[in-house]
Amino acid sequence: MTIRTALAQGSELLGREGIPEPRLTAEVLLSHAIHCDRAYFFAHREQELREVEWLHYGRYLDERMKGKPTQYITKRQEFYGREFSVSRDVLIPRPETELLVETILKLKPKPGILIDIGTGSGAIAVTLSLELRCHVIATDLSFEALEVAKSNADKLGANVDFLEADLFKCFGDGVADLVVSNPPYVALADRESLQREVRDWEPSLALYGGLSGMCIYKRLIPEARRVLKRGGTLALEIGAGQSEAVSELLAPWCNLRIFPDLAGILRVLVCEKP
Repeated sequence: MTIRTALAQGSELLGREGIPEPRLTAEVLLSHAIHCDRAYFFAHREQELREVEWLHYGRYLDERMKGKPTQYITKRQEFYGREFSVSRDVLIPRPETELLVETILKLKPKPGILIDIGTGSGAIAVTLSLELRCHVIATDLSFEALEVAKSNADKLGANVDFLEADLFKCFGDGVADLVVSNPPYVALADRESLQREVRDWEPSLALYGGLSGMCIYKRLIPEARRVLKRGGTLALEIGAGQSEAVSELLAPWCNLRIFPDLAGILRVLVCEKP
């Protein structure tokens, strides 16, 4: 079995199962199986696979056809130009969350206390720490998620402290300069409409925000106001169609701004504590 044949057969199998971008997926899975970069394939198409490589590749194809996300097979995902480790204990970092990071960077926050709530893989906290060259405190309710986040911070050399906590319960009043969060915001009522890769594989704790998707925002926003200093900034990722409902919860806040993602969906909300 050559690389050329393996990619052709893998692409065909994935395509038959309706997997998006079957050729690209086959290349990613084969590169993971033989421990090489995808660019390697262009110059070595006739290279024979070793038996162990073919066995691994076959297993990865089978897992993907059953709905397992490619990122959980390869155990990695790129975010803001850096490679992060992921597992089924954390949400897979999305491109739209990069907008949240970009928005904060454009604010050019002054050095101070920056808190990331519901850190998951640590993608936001680690990226902000490295880009701003600052210390970040990150929390999550999941101990398993924090283990993944810690490994990413260590691997990338980020200055982040991680705390196992429910939202802001470990923080006093008026201590933070900036709070950022990509909280669970999918409505439980929408569960069956999700892609199977999301619904069946990603952690429910990181996905669902109650029946309407607003449960965490209703808890997080009052607590953020307590923890932030006067004039401190709150930056949130929000779900499609949630901008109005979340804005209503922020009625007493100042300088409210909402930014769309590349698909035109209002995705990031920023405001300041009065």
